[in-house]
Amino acid sequence: MSAAIGVGKEILSNCSKCKLILAHIIVTMKSATEPDKVQCKTCKSTQSFKDPSAKKKKASVDRVIKSAKRAGSKKSTETVGELWNKAINKMTGSSKEYSMKASFAMGDVIDHPTFGQGVVEKLIDDNKIEVLFQDDFRTLLHKK
Repeated sequence: MSAAIGVGKEILSNCSKCKLILAHIIVTMKSATEPDKVQCKTCKSTQSFKDPSAKKKKASVDRVIKSAKRAGSKKSTETVGELWNKAINKMTGSSKEYSMKASFAMGDVIDHPTFGQGVVEKLIDDNKIEVLFQDDFRTLLHKK
């Protein structure tokens, strides 16, 4: 059973000022089921409602396309799961247990306690890596 939404109710939205998904209060509605303007409970700014689930799906699709292009694949419509299967099938060594204190390199296969088995796709900076899991790409810390 879903809770009804309306003016004065709380909803999650992407805050353009805080750059995070945070609780907002609905200020105005476009329709009976769609919020228009919301106010961030953290920074108090008023802005258009931005559905956090829509942004995540678009970002995931963009990452899949970029990853497929990096891999030199002609087929850019591969799902995250298909990319993950290819990466796991290329695995030659054993996987490493994930720890923020451990150090990882591109191509390493890791076992994460929450997300499962993943492949390091990119070194972001000295202590961050992008890992391809069966359901999505995730940014993790390492060398902490």
